Amino acid sequence: MKTFKKYYQIPAPPEEVYWALTKAQSIQLWTGAEVEFTEEPGTEFSFWDGDIVGKNLEFDYGKKIVQQWYFGEDSEPSIVTIKLHADKKGTSLEFVQTNIPDADFDEFTAGINEYYLGGLLDFFEE
Repeated sequence: MKTFKKYYQIPAPPEEVYWALTKAQSIQLWTGAEVEFTEEPGTEFSFWDGDIVGKNLEFDYGKKIVQQWYFGEDSEPSIVTIKLHADKKGTSLEFVQTNIPDADFDEFTAGINEYYLGGLLDFFEE
């Protein structure tokens, strides 16, 4: 199991970035696919028609989102923690994901960079 950690600069205030990550309509805009998402701890979610599924654990408005992402039946859930900090350019986003299976790590983190965080960044840079 591996941990993936990455920092991103996003040219928008933390509240807007938080909103983009927690409202189904806006998630759909930057992922470009079907989304099921409710900003409520204990609810399950689905991105990209079920390519990523998991459970919401914790929300701290404008600051933090904690989720479990599922990797198949045999794996422990992976924990994703997204922290948002205001800075001069807008928001510094810290993305940390634990318990990524070794076999999936390279392909999965490439997807996160390109589609999840990359899509979010493109959304704010347009």
